Amino acid sequence: MAGIYVHVPFCHAKCAYCDFYSIARTGQAEAYVRALLDEHRQRLDENGGLPVKTLYLGGGTPSLLDAQHVESIARRMLTADTAEFTIEVNPEDVSPDKVRSWKDAGVNRVSMGVQSLVDDELKAIRRRHSARQALEAVETIQAAGIDNISLDLIYGLPGQTSESFISSAEGCVAAGARHLSAYLLSYEPGTLLSRRLAQGLVSEASDELVEDMYGRLCSLLAAAGYHHYEISNFALPGFESRHNSSYWDLTPYLGLGPSAHSLGADGVRRYHQADLRAYLTDPVQTVEESESEEEKIDDIIIISLRRASGLDTDRIPEPYRSRLLESAAPHLAQGTLVAEGKIIKIPERHWLRADAVMRDLLVC
Repeated sequence: MAGIYVHVPFCHAKCAYCDFYSIARTGQAEAYVRALLDEHRQRLDENGGLPVKTLYLGGGTPSLLDAQHVESIARRMLTADTAEFTIEVNPEDVSPDKVRSWKDAGVNRVSMGVQSLVDDELKAIRRRHSARQALEAVETIQAAGIDNISLDLIYGLPGQTSESFISSAEGCVAAGARHLSAYLLSYEPGTLLSRRLAQGLVSEASDELVEDMYGRLCSLLAAAGYHHYEISNFALPGFESRHNSSYWDLTPYLGLGPSAHSLGADGVRRYHQADLRAYLTDPVQTVEESESEEEKIDDIIIISLRRASGLDTDRIPEPYRSRLLESAAPHLAQGTLVAEGKIIKIPERHWLRADAVMRDLLVC
């Protein structure tokens, strides 16, 4: 199974926390789509002939694209094998006409950045929509016949409490989200929030508050029937993200567009520079990432231990497997790792400390 990720670099404006590559203008959308289709034509063989099972439009804000642009991308990239076609959207872009056009183009999954259902929290991070707009957008998407909806939330926002976060999560469940992604706010260098943090205008959520939010979220979603299949991701049965799951399986995928990353069938990782102008000039120019054997093993360890399915230690060749098991022994004794045959896992209650556990197991 292979996938295609398309990075759409356009946004209305930069959110206060965002460090993804985007530009606040769409006047170059036509040229961008032409370059994108050219890149797809020239690079598709990097998937090694594997059928394209998933197509994902991310960004940026793909919902800013005109209907004909989405349709052009779909017509070129969708195949009879494509089981999941996701588009990322913002609530303020959702309208009945747009959703119908996405559905007509073949979209069968929508991932929407809600982030919070508390208006003051949304304003603090410069989101352009209100809580009411977000819920109305969900209803609009459902009315058009797309019920595979994933909603994103952020915890640890300025001014957020455990109660307000859980209220947002409850609102997403009540709205009928089939999938929820919940991410801890990260103060990335160069973002507005990181500058506000340095100026003392906001403060980071305490470890105790973060743990309470995460623990209550896990309990809420388990009671509602969601499967916690990755540290940040929850899904009702059958609604796990196929596209993201393929990343975590190290399945080859093709990343198209400025700043997009790829993993070729040859095992080589490639990426585009985060530069739309350079991309429009030469859409097939990528940079190869050179990975040692040890770095590839670390990739397997990290992506596996972020998942409920855990790490199959048979995937780690000797002598690294013996070293891994030796390093794992103290964690197994402490309960920060558990073993089920040849599978080792980080229990859900310790997932917020996953980085510390994994750091002890990495080979380089």
